[in-house]
Amino acid sequence: MPASTEAALPYHEPDIITILVLVSFVLLLNFVNHLVNHVLYCGLLAQILLGIAWGTPGGKWLGHDLEQAIVDLGYLGLILIVYEGGLLTSFKALKDNLLLSIGVATTGICVPIALSYALLSLVGATALQAFAAGAALCSTSLGTTFSVLSASGLSTTRMGVVLTSAAMMDDVVGLVMVQVISNLGIATSHFSVVTVLRPILVSLGLVLVMLLAARFVAMPVTIWFNELRTSQPEGKLGRLLSSRVLPLGVHIAVLIGALTAAIYAGTSGLFAAYLAGATITWWDDHVPHPLCPPVVSAPPAEILSSGRGSGHAHESSGTMATSQSAIQGQQKTRSTGADVFEQVLAQPLRRILSPFFFASIGFSIPVSRMFAADTVWKGIVYTTLMFVGKLVCGLWLVRFSGLAGTLRMPRPKYLGSPLSHSTAAVSSAAPNRNEASPPGPAETSESVPDPNDASKEGVSPQQNDASPTSKSQDNKVLNEKQKTLQASPVKPLSLYPGCVLGCAMVARGEIGFLISAIAESNGIYGDEPNGPIFLVVTWAIMLCTFIGPLLVGALVKRIQHLDNHSGGARSEVLGVWGVT
Repeated sequence: MPASTEAALPYHEPDIITILVLVSFVLLLNFVNHLVNHVLYCGLLAQILLGIAWGTPGGKWLGHDLEQAIVDLGYLGLILIVYEGGLLTSFKALKDNLLLSIGVATTGICVPIALSYALLSLVGATALQAFAAGAALCSTSLGTTFSVLSASGLSTTRMGVVLTSAAMMDDVVGLVMVQVISNLGIATSHFSVVTVLRPILVSLGLVLVMLLAARFVAMPVTIWFNELRTSQPEGKLGRLLSSRVLPLGVHIAVLIGALTAAIYAGTSGLFAAYLAGATITWWDDHVPHPLCPPVVSAPPAEILSSGRGSGHAHESSGTMATSQSAIQGQQKTRSTGADVFEQVLAQPLRRILSPFFFASIGFSIPVSRMFAADTVWKGIVYTTLMFVGKLVCGLWLVRFSGLAGTLRMPRPKYLGSPLSHSTAAVSSAAPNRNEASPPGPAETSESVPDPNDASKEGVSPQQNDASPTSKSQDNKVLNEKQKTLQASPVKPLSLYPGCVLGCAMVARGEIGFLISAIAESNGIYGDEPNGPIFLVVTWAIMLCTFIGPLLVGALVKRIQHLDNHSGGARSEVLGVWGVT
């Protein structure tokens, strides 16, 4: 950045046109997001379209300087979106699904790159150009993925954990591809394997450093501070350690430190943001956080007056204990990373920074040069290939006969299919009843109680005589149900989890545009600016970024509709993948 000779920036009042453009832009970003999210859970698409309309591709109402400022602020929003995704990481679920996440990520990387070699015959690209296009399309938009999962409420489910982990791995590989593509644009004599391997090695080193720091630095220091806070709860240090300011400062310091270290070391800042959030979540879950005795205000007058009697005194003490436990739980939740984020950073992110990020994607779409007939149909064909290349990732969540045990890690017993539990219950209950000796009248009245007689003192002889008949009918119904279950085939696993996963992986977004723009600026796509290969790749990135969240929103809407008809049991639709 060139040094400026000005001592200060002169202040000028913005004109009314600038004010109206800014007000309409910010308000519409939030309004269309709320409206489309309410219908299809993909308000980010409307924000991208608004960025196209207000930015350089459309009306050019914002101006270049303001667009650049929005891009910079939007990238801060992307960092916070990815950081929030790290905060929502469940390490237990991640550990249980690590191999599955690796399989999904590998599929989402290899298949698009392999299918991109169709560009050799489609647009006459070279092998290097096809590889560069595949590198741009192998990524998954982290911001889009996290936003769709948050809007749909699936971020904490087992499927959400697999999707988040796979998208993060795709992003790491995509950001490695940024360096690869950048190096491929240089002369081959300057090409070095070190510059290609550096982002990979730095990413692995960053993970190792964060793990060691959390285990051998953060844990002992936290335990030591907790002892000080417990021993001196009324001292200045005790009050500081119990305040809400300290966790916020620590969390922001961890995030900024990880970002700075990662970027200067040569790897992805987004990966560092995700790793910082995940580390804070591990710290919240595994490091003990003893609380100071809460300061309880004077009890209300009605509680004191109700405590004068012996019976009411016991009730008032229970009320006081309940209120104290509620205060303790409230203090505990204030210090966790997710709660600090929700209290301080969530509103600026959701109202300003996140809309700016998705609008900035719209700034980079060259709409005016993409509608030549030859470019359109080639772009649609390539989009179809890239859509299929990511959609096949959903096959990892589909059970294939004989392969389920080898393609998945063992799942806990509590995640068993509801149908298997019901079948086992019927098969175990029916033989016990058939093998039991015929009960007498007294035994029958005890073993098969009538709900209508729960409030009655005795049972009439007519009811005792009718009990064996009702039991025989019960046995008959159970036997018929067991025969039906045995005769019918096993209920197939729902295809909704695989479809949601595959469609959520389709969106390329910011990383795809970044890799494609670097390849274009380095001349890999050819010497012609905005050449045919670049436009076809841009078509694929843009349409995939639109179609993926749109389909995910429609699927989530359908899942919620089925949940409402099944009594709100998500497991009936998503199976084990809907478990949080």
